Amino acid sequence: MDILVYLIPVALFLGGVGLAGFLWAMRSGQYEDLDGAAARILFDDDHPNGKTR
Repeated sequence: MDILVYLIPVALFLGGVGLAGFLWAMRSGQYEDLDGAAARILFDDDHPNGKTR
């Protein structure tokens, strides 16, 4: 039972780090365009002669 004295604060700290990372991602706009990546996969960016624009 003495190990719980160490495990509970570690679990709370890691949960806080995960929550902070999630809130950072929300504020920086990571989840703004959910359909854009799904649509971009349909477009072909390869050129037949191998040159880019």
